[in-house]
Amino acid sequence: MWFLFAILSAIFAALTSILAKVGIEGVNSNLATAIRTVVVLAMAWMMVFVTGAQKGLAGIGRKSWIFLILSGLATGASWLCYYKALQMGEASKVVPVDKLSVVITLALAFVFLHESFTVKSLAGAVLITAGTLVMVI
Repeated sequence: MWFLFAILSAIFAALTSILAKVGIEGVNSNLATAIRTVVVLAMAWMMVFVTGAQKGLAGIGRKSWIFLILSGLATGASWLCYYKALQMGEASKVVPVDKLSVVITLALAFVFLHESFTVKSLAGAVLITAGTLVMVI
């Protein structure tokens, strides 16, 4: 089931890039990011209440709060940079560079989460990096 959600995530991420590129025309990238964030925030909290997940708020530990806040800050920084890059460059070039996050995630997961780094993951990282270079240069 995780694979289905991952595919849907990829489809929605692709739509996000195209819709954002059209919508950001003539709009300050920081303002556009803020508008997008408000919509995401409303949608996320709607899902929390629709599924009854708000009951879990009290059970969130200090460590989880810290790392979720840090993750939110990283997301915000990523979105601000992404929208600025999208405003300045072509979506067909910005998006592949942004997806180098896959390669960076593999390396960080190996170092910090002690996840295995296999020949397959190395080959995938090399291919993603090469593909990005081919698309951008």
